This record gives sequence, structure tokens and C-alpha cells, in this order.
Amino acid sequence: MRQRFSLQSRITALAAFGVGFAVALVSLAAYITVRSSLYSQLETKLEDQAREAVSTAIAQDNFEGFPSDMFQIFGLKVALLEVDRTGHVTLQVGSGGRSTAPVVGQDEIAVALGTNDANSRVDTKTDTQIAAAHIRPGLALVLGQSLSSLKATLNRLGVVLVVVGGAGILLAAAAGTAVARGSLRPVKRLTEAAEHVARTAELRPIPITGDDELARLTQAFNSMLAALSESQERQRRLVADAGHELRTPLTSLRTNLELLLASQRADTPNLSEEDRSEIYEDVRAQVNELSTLVGDLVELARDDAPGVVHEPVEMVDVVERALERARRRAPSLEFEASLRPWVLDGDANALERAALNLLDNAAKWSPPGGHVRVELRQAGQGVALLEVADAGRGIADADLPHVFERFYRSSEARTLPGSGLGLAIVKQVAERHGGTATAGHAPEGGALMSIWLPGRPG
Repeated sequence: MRQRFSLQSRITALAAFGVGFAVALVSLAAYITVRSSLYSQLETKLEDQAREAVSTAIAQDNFEGFPSDMFQIFGLKVALLEVDRTGHVTLQVGSGGRSTAPVVGQDEIAVALGTNDANSRVDTKTDTQIAAAHIRPGLALVLGQSLSSLKATLNRLGVVLVVVGGAGILLAAAAGTAVARGSLRPVKRLTEAAEHVARTAELRPIPITGDDELARLTQAFNSMLAALSESQERQRRLVADAGHELRTPLTSLRTNLELLLASQRADTPNLSEEDRSEIYEDVRAQVNELSTLVGDLVELARDDAPGVVHEPVEMVDVVERALERARRRAPSLEFEASLRPWVLDGDANALERAALNLLDNAAKWSPPGGHVRVELRQAGQGVALLEVADAGRGIADADLPHVFERFYRSSEARTLPGSGLGLAIVKQVAERHGGTATAGHAPEGGALMSIWLPGRPG
């Protein structure tokens, strides 16, 4: 399997490539600009020299007085180009001989014939810049200068640009490496922390330095670790509390079953039918208690998973279904309901479970023939209030802050059936839907349980 480059290597390569590309563009632009400027200056210079020589009448029909040596001092080749009426071309040079004469072509002949006043071109065969100026019909001055020195200058410039560009690329690579190491140091710490968590399951926060994006990433990672730690703590607490609550009915159930089995042995006295019936009823009650407790634990431990569909829910329908079930469970009580239409996005089953738990809690504490008041109304802009009030003994002030805690039971409730999870489920459902759950004293004298839920009037 092909190994990919590390992030540090990619940052270094990207910095080197970026600087190299920029240096290459700048160097190419500088080289082209300088080359064009040098060629243009040489062309203009030769043309000016030719015109100046013609204008001062230095060139004569008789080439003997022409000071060609003066031009040769500056590395110029000079000649007079004469074209007669028959088209015969004569090239006259000074005392330096024909070896110093520039190469002439049709462009220079055209200047001598007067077709053009002046001309400048580059002769690629001899690598020479040639300029011609018209003197009179049939006669022109031709100057030539070798391009070797200009090309040597351009070659040196090219070498300098390559060296400077290479040094810039190396410097950019070194700077990219330094920046990558410094920038990725927090990422390395995050990686080591994640590996430490995976290896040891120890959720230690990472020290935060600076206030840049990586510092915010570290802070977010620490928040995630804190959330995981809190979740683990809740799970441990739930398991511990569940084990404690399950131990009592399981112990009682095992004792009763062992007693029933022992009574069937020949060497033990038989149980009376009345005792046997009491044991059976006790076993049935314990099984029901275990079923309720397990169901509550499953509901309480269930997160708002992606599989749960949130859709518009009409709370009146939810509460009415919960009321119907509560009336069947407590036929001796009278449930008085006042429900105003209210719609919210959520899980209808979870909301019905929360409403039913409130009604069951009210039924448990209400005396036979008592009344339970159920009211659903708008309590503010975008907020509805579901209240369930009973006419029981109420909740002691010391117990009010704890009634929604898992497995919490007041001293009066410990003798009554229940798992101690019903109100905890109510709180979880309310918070899952963006609301809250509160407990207080009802005007009827009993407990007042309330759920505040967001939404809109139906």
C-alpha cells in the first residue's frame, strides 16, 4: 500500500511550490523585460548613431576620409552601401578592411535606394544587430554590432535569477517546515491525547495555549472529553443505582421461589393454600415491579438517537391518550382535563410516556375518590405548560429539588410501589424537546408537576 505524505511534508511542499512558482513567474517576467529593454536600447542606439553620422556629413562619397576606426573602437562594424542604377551593390569599408564590414541584405539595399529612411534588424547568422540610414539615393550607411556581450549579460542575469530563485525556494521550504512544525504541535498533542484515551480510557483535558483556530480546536476537544467523562459518570451512576434497585426484588423473588421449591420436597412441611396464594401474589408483584423497572431503565438510558423521527405532534392528542390509559389504571379517581391546542416537533411516544408518568404519579398520591387536575395552556410566547395537580399530601420542601433525580424516593414513597424513575423520565423527555420539568405545591394541597415545552398554538 502506498504511503501518503504527512501533513507537515505537504505544507512544506506547498510552501516551496508556491514560492517557486512565484519566483519563476517574477524571474521570467524580469528576464523578458530586461532582454526586451536591452535589445530595444541597442537598436535605438545604432539607429541614432547612423542618423547622427549621416546628419553631420561624416560619410562622403569617397570613403577615404570616413573615420571608420572611431566606430570600431566601440566594437562597431561600419560600411557604406552603394547601389548604382543597374542594381550593382558595392560595400565600401574603411582602413580596417572588408573583415569589419557588416552583413547587408535586402532591407539595407532598400534603405540605400530610398525606399526606407532607416532600418534595423538582427542578423541571426552572424548574431549581429544591424542598422542602416539613408544618405542620398543609391547610398546608405550601415552599422553592425555583435550581440555576444548582450547575450553574455543576459546569461549572467539568468544565472543570478536561478540562484536567487533556488535560494528563495529553499528558504520557503525551511520556513514552511518551521511553520508546519509549530502549527501542528497542538494537532500532535490532540493526536497523542486521542491515542491516550483509546489506550487507557482516561479522559484528561489538554492544556490550551494561544487563541487561534487550533486553540479553539483544543477547547472543543476538551469539551468533548468533558462530555464523554460526564456520560461515563452518568452511566456508572445509572448502573450502580440500577443494581441497587434490582437487588431487592431479585432477592425477594429468589427467596419466594426457593420456598415454593422447598415446600414440594417430601421431608418438608406442606404450605397451606393461603400461604401458597400469598407467595404467588408476591412473586407476581415482584415480576411486575422488575418489568416496570427494566422498562424505565431502558427508556431512561435511551438517547435521542437518529432513528427517532421528530414530526409535528398535537399535544392534545398525546395527553388524551395518556388520560385514557391513566383512567383505566385508576378507575376510582376523577381526572379533570382542560386542554388547549398546542403543536411541537418531537417524538409522540416519548411525550405520551412523560404525560402518563405524571398522571400515574398523581394517581399514586391521590386518595380514593380524589380529583386530578390536568391543564395544557400557552404560558408565553412560543411556550406551553402542561400541569398535573393532585389532592394528596404534597411534596415536602426538602424533597422538591430531588424529585426528578433517578431512583430518588422520599421517606413517604419508600413504602409504595414504583422504581423511582418515572419523574426522571419526565425530565429527560422535556429536556430532549427543549423544555424543562418543575415540581411545586398545588392549590388543591397536593403536588403540582409541570412540563414547559416549546411550540406553537394548534
